[in-house]
Amino acid sequence: MSELKGKVAIVTGASKGIGAGIAKGMAEAGAAVVVNYASSKEGADRVVSEITGKGGKAVAIQGDVSKVADVKRLFAEAKRAFGAPDVLVNNAGIFAFDPLEAVTEDEFHREFNTNVLGPILTIQEALKHFGPEGGSVINISSVVSTAAVPNSVVYSATKGAVDSIARVLGTELAARKIRVNTIAPGGVETEGSHSLGMIGSDFEKQIVADTPMGRLGQPEDIARVAVFLASDNARWLTGERIAASGGLR
Repeated sequence: MSELKGKVAIVTGASKGIGAGIAKGMAEAGAAVVVNYASSKEGADRVVSEITGKGGKAVAIQGDVSKVADVKRLFAEAKRAFGAPDVLVNNAGIFAFDPLEAVTEDEFHREFNTNVLGPILTIQEALKHFGPEGGSVINISSVVSTAAVPNSVVYSATKGAVDSIARVLGTELAARKIRVNTIAPGGVETEGSHSLGMIGSDFEKQIVADTPMGRLGQPEDIARVAVFLASDNARWLTGERIAASGGLR
């Protein structure tokens, strides 16, 4: 694949899971990739090593996307490493599944700061760095933004906001040749799903039963969609939400 040859992509939260899959997919498609991480340097370095070991270009850069200073540094260091970015993937996200009675003010702000403020801040900074040909922004949402999943009121609310960001900014930034789209994964097997104890549980069985294609997704399934949206093959798409979910709704 060479759909992204010569492009520079920044992928936030790319030390593991879907983010790591997207970073590796974009590198395979020819992009130089910035693997952003908040705390897992070891994971980010592992992703970089895998990419460079296959002849790709990648660098790990730490930064908390909910903090303006970190976001500015992330883009500055990315530009020094590879030049101006062409693609931004807002994958960094955190979650907690609790009943309404257990929701706290701190948890609300923790999730909204990373999941909603983060993409706004990174897109805001990207505007300063994208070239005259514009760029592609890809936000990672979730099927829970529209599905009624119990015990997910805060997380689902953040992902509903992520969907709105793409709709609004897809219109607002179109004149600058900047496309903004959203991918909404369904159930995906990641380190997170394993650590939560989802794999092998009744919850996993229910997700698979509700997924027409009959399995959990893999990070590379989401990566293929991200590569498409980042490429010129998707040049007529903006403000869209693509459910990469095996048919799960």
